[in-house]
Amino acid sequence: MTSRITPRIEINLEKIHHNTKVLKKLYGEKGIEISGVVKGVGANLKVARTLVEAGITSLADSKIANIRKMKMAGLKEKLILLRTPALSEVQQVVEFADISMNTELEVIRALSTEAEKQNKIHSIIIMVEMGDLREGILPKDAPSFIREVLKLPGVKLVGIGTNFACFGGVIPTEEKMQEFSQFINEIQKEFQIKLPIISGGNSANYTWMMNTHDPGLVNNIRLGESILLGRDPVSGTVIPGLYSDAFCFVAEVIESKLKPSVPSGVRGRNAFGESISFEDHGLMRRAIVGVGRQDVLVSGLSPVLPVDIIGSSSDHIILNTKQIDLKPGDEVAFSLNYGALLSVMTSPYVYKTYTHQASKKYSLKRTSA
Repeated sequence: MTSRITPRIEINLEKIHHNTKVLKKLYGEKGIEISGVVKGVGANLKVARTLVEAGITSLADSKIANIRKMKMAGLKEKLILLRTPALSEVQQVVEFADISMNTELEVIRALSTEAEKQNKIHSIIIMVEMGDLREGILPKDAPSFIREVLKLPGVKLVGIGTNFACFGGVIPTEEKMQEFSQFINEIQKEFQIKLPIISGGNSANYTWMMNTHDPGLVNNIRLGESILLGRDPVSGTVIPGLYSDAFCFVAEVIESKLKPSVPSGVRGRNAFGESISFEDHGLMRRAIVGVGRQDVLVSGLSPVLPVDIIGSSSDHIILNTKQIDLKPGDEVAFSLNYGALLSVMTSPYVYKTYTHQASKKYSLKRTSA
């Protein structure tokens, strides 16, 4: 019987707190507030509260279920729904979200009607398309769109936002960001309004923020990956002064054997419809850990030990252990990218554990029998 539960994700709350404080200071020096995006951790309440303790005053998630969870847990910070609501979610959005991001008039009209039913004023941010081609109305359509929104009771336009590098990989360059600020300036002049929230992007804005001498009208950025993983998602590099290892995924070896490196017999597609090619390296020291694609985005894992991931099925990851003699019961640690973190934190099969230690080195661990 093992002494520790696997698979698990070890979450270092002190490192997350540190990353949040550093980024809040860096962006704050440019006059930009941070909204903490917690969708990458499934709105984990311990992580959300860590962000709040580090000074974050608004939390954002794309799932209304997670917004509801944070509201019901007593979090008093502004709760922002990161994507335009589904019509089927409108009642819950008005009830639990302080702000929602919107791109469809039909949805905003429904929010207006529901807000009046609930005797509330629901705040909205209109998302504008700046080239990444995910969500957003086209700038040329914005004036007529906003004109209609301003007529609606029960909703209040509190901001305009945009998004970068989430779908099309479009980078928030200085030129793009100045274009966005100019657009905001024109809208505010046309409608004689002063919007309190100008949300200029996400973690992909780090390089722009560090290098710009004029952030323009942008006063808000939505940060998830750079807080959680300490990385600039555009370059994939670690942000200086941040921890990139606040999360560690740990799985347990369930088989370890010498086996051929190439399957034998007539081959077709595997369980996922893939045709896999293999190189013949003779006998290979292989280990299987008891997790798979059902639990984690395997392509987003990197073993901490000098072993290689050969492949995976729904509940197995096969490793080439090279010169390391792994045995059943041994634990293998992995670092994660954002996609892997997202999958692990939403998996009911992965245990979540917490530590407050600022520094930790991970090595091979033997579990007691």
